[in-house]
Amino acid sequence: MSEIDEQLDGEADAAPMLLPLDQWHRDRGARMVEFAGYMMPVQYEGIIAEHLWTREHAGLFDVSHMGQLVVSGQGAAEALETLLPGDISALKPGRVRYSLLLAEDGGILDDLMVTNRGDEYYVVVNGATKWDDIGHLREYLPDDVTLNHLDEHALLALQGPEAAKALGALGLKPAFEGMPSLEDLTFMQAGPFMWGERPLGISRTGYTGEDGFEISVRAEDVVALADALTAMGEVMPIGLGARDSLRLEAGLPLYGHDLTPETDPVSADLAFAISKVRREGGGFPGAERILDLLADGPQRLRVGLALEGRMAAREGAKVMSEGGEVGVVTSGGFSPSLQHPIAMAYVDSAHAAPDTQLEVEMRGKLLSARVVPMPFVPHRYHRRGVRP
Repeated sequence: MSEIDEQLDGEADAAPMLLPLDQWHRDRGARMVEFAGYMMPVQYEGIIAEHLWTREHAGLFDVSHMGQLVVSGQGAAEALETLLPGDISALKPGRVRYSLLLAEDGGILDDLMVTNRGDEYYVVVNGATKWDDIGHLREYLPDDVTLNHLDEHALLALQGPEAAKALGALGLKPAFEGMPSLEDLTFMQAGPFMWGERPLGISRTGYTGEDGFEISVRAEDVVALADALTAMGEVMPIGLGARDSLRLEAGLPLYGHDLTPETDPVSADLAFAISKVRREGGGFPGAERILDLLADGPQRLRVGLALEGRMAAREGAKVMSEGGEVGVVTSGGFSPSLQHPIAMAYVDSAHAAPDTQLEVEMRGKLLSARVVPMPFVPHRYHRRGVRP
């Protein structure tokens, strides 16, 4: 039995696993909690302070629980297109694309990022679903396409307006001649770099709405990298709590909460992940259902809610209109940046228009809410032609 098979079979009974930086987090006073099968830092100084630091400076997140996969072999792009609704064949080397792993009925099994590395595809999947994802990919990818799990690599995310300055101070060099420099990478671009003799895989991506980078690094090198980054005045270690409040403000869905196998890409407001050529040609799981939803509109839609007062709406809270239930909250919390509660919810399409007045039922109270566009806080990604 392979290592992957053993972990797939044993995952349910396994004790929480430790990240390569586990002791590093504890040495810095992190409060550790179990999440996605790992012990992870939820906070250091405090969620609000860490949230605001990331918005103003640069935060370092340990996301090594996520699955780093490599898909290679003849026809790898076409094979991935049988499982994802994106145009993977058209993805140029060094480019990153957000996509969705779909069930046969079009339900969302996971959301993920795909990078064309030239001769292979690097895929990052969610930590809570990675073993199911690996099993699904192994079952449906053809035999001549190889799936490797980079289980000896850690993954760090450096996010915030000073992230580029901090990472640039390490003096990284492109791994190959003719590749873009770090400062020339724009949002959704990636490349291999060298930090001295240490190889790093870097993409200009993230989960906070800020400019930033995700860094794949050998586990044996991750302590040195984390030390080097947090030695800079711009960078602080940030925990899961602030990561969640940052992604909520950015209007980014969380798998297992805002996205599940019962939700589809159109209802989830993720139709942009269905490439134009796939809309015309189909050929992905659930295509008939999803294309019908694109044409006719969904019955429910994921929307943003701005709430009055100080009480936050939580997952599972009913969304009401004129005494009747019209939806359910899937993520909610107090926004440190906006200083009022915000939430994501699925509501009936008739109540999904911006400025629609609704109520959220929490602890026997009805909280006033209004449908607002997402993101709640504007994205500040480093796009082509715009310097950070």
